[in-house]
Amino acid sequence: MQEELRSNNKEVRALGTYVKLMRAAESITSRVHKHLSSVGLTVSQFGVLEAIFHLGPLSQRDLGRKILRSSGNITMVIDNLEKRRLVRRERDASDRRMFIVHLTGEGQKLIGKIFPSHAALITNELSVLNATDQKILGDLCKKVGVGVNSRN
Repeated sequence: MQEELRSNNKEVRALGTYVKLMRAAESITSRVHKHLSSVGLTVSQFGVLEAIFHLGPLSQRDLGRKILRSSGNITMVIDNLEKRRLVRRERDASDRRMFIVHLTGEGQKLIGKIFPSHAALITNELSVLNATDQKILGDLCKKVGVGVNSRN
């Protein structure tokens, strides 16, 4: 099997690239998100607060799409944020089946306090790349994130 894998250079290159991408992502994510536990937030909870902070109130469905979580998972995340009084849900007036999630005053205060240091951590982590390299990496990640199916 190893011999078969080695003979396929395209596959070896793709697998090696994938491993490097995943290791880099996991490594930077763990360093950047370490501070969240000090304020009692999970990565998903932070993602919800940050999305609403920057984009304004969003439906649960849109929040799930933004932070890449399933509908069941996003419901639990919002339930937990609601218990802490960091967000509140309101029924959408135009579609009563949907809920729009808003930051509360307490949620606004918390994300406003922690986001600047979060952004500084990301800036510091990516400072190993110059501006041009950051742009190239961002473009490549977007290309890979969209995926092969978008070329059809």
